[in-house]
Amino acid sequence: MKRTHVAVWLAAAIASVAIAAAGAAEPAAKNGGYAIGDRLQSRADRTSPSGGGAYREAKWEDLIPKDWDPLKDLRKLDFGRLDDADPRATLALDRMREIWDKAPINPALDGATVKLPGFVVPLEQTKSGLREFLLVPYFGACIHVPPPPANQIVHVFSKKPIRDVHAMTAVWVSGTLKTERANSTMGMSGYRMEASRVERYEDRGERR
Repeated sequence: MKRTHVAVWLAAAIASVAIAAAGAAEPAAKNGGYAIGDRLQSRADRTSPSGGGAYREAKWEDLIPKDWDPLKDLRKLDFGRLDDADPRATLALDRMREIWDKAPINPALDGATVKLPGFVVPLEQTKSGLREFLLVPYFGACIHVPPPPANQIVHVFSKKPIRDVHAMTAVWVSGTLKTERANSTMGMSGYRMEASRVERYEDRGERR
């Protein structure tokens, strides 16, 4: 049975968010590359100097309220049975988007100075570099699979243009986090960050 693109997207996105909610490890991609759903590890038990101040290394799980279940209304759907002629695939995607766009944020993080690893989804690219982008927790989000919940998207504004950073580049972003919801062409974000520093993620077996 051939599945629709919508069904494939749904299955991939939900699997990735389930990993985030559980905090489980994701196998590393082969040959040094990233596969859809691959995540980056943070070491949240320490602080590190970055951009002239101490930034606590946060985990994406921290952005999700402990009592929120992103999969509650979607577990009954059997994505393996959604074929090209099944309208339930589109309906499920619409329902998922409605729930995830309204995903609650963690108010305790408002004003927190953090350092967070993730992948870049460009929004404003100029000749001088990238000034505005979405930071997402897993490879392929917003581009190859649907956007994750709003509480798993950070809308980043850089004080300085960033060069040599493109779609799905793995980076560390340091700055002040704000609980501010915003809609963009690539997805609904629940957080905003004024980034003081954006640096490439050094992959030393830290992918998960």
